[in-house]
Amino acid sequence: MSDKPYRPRTHTHDDGTSSKGGSKFEDSPAVNFLFEHFLHLLDSPGRRLFNDPVRTLEAAGVQPGLEVLEVGCGTGYFTVHAAEMVGDEGSIHAFDIHPSAVEETSKKIRHARLDNVKLTKTDALDTGLLDKNYDLILLFGVIPAPVLPLSKLLPEMHRLLKEGGSMAVWTGLPLWSPGHITRSGLFTHTGKRNGVHTFKKAG
Repeated sequence: MSDKPYRPRTHTHDDGTSSKGGSKFEDSPAVNFLFEHFLHLLDSPGRRLFNDPVRTLEAAGVQPGLEVLEVGCGTGYFTVHAAEMVGDEGSIHAFDIHPSAVEETSKKIRHARLDNVKLTKTDALDTGLLDKNYDLILLFGVIPAPVLPLSKLLPEMHRLLKEGGSMAVWTGLPLWSPGHITRSGLFTHTGKRNGVHTFKKAG
């Protein structure tokens, strides 16, 4: 997207818990084993058969000029496509709690020479990001998860969205109900397309 030498905007901070120390999730041996041995499966060619990244992002409402927050970017399966779709007038802020995920995504951003992506290592429950800063939040393959209780996650997502902003959720679970989110009173359900549920920030 740019002819300038690429300088990835990667910022790392350690506020994985409310005490700003190391995250239990990140320090878990089981989680580290899964990330180190199975992270590559997120980029499996077979995944595109049921979860094409472009179709999924289109269903989420990604379009030129938007300021988008991608929660739990994993290997960057969606990140590069999202950055290309928002264009030079928009931006993607992608983050993950695990350093291996941030590293893999950084490689993709570097290879694609994108300069509209910010990448951080951040806890979704306590991001430390500015209020009302994003047009759209992507939660793809992030929930449901025991380490991300909705009682804590949803207020944080609501805080980060601009007024009238949207949140898109893809779980990969056919029977997942949007009621898990709407019962919070923080979001209203606006539809489902290609497996992606979309929500509007409630007042």
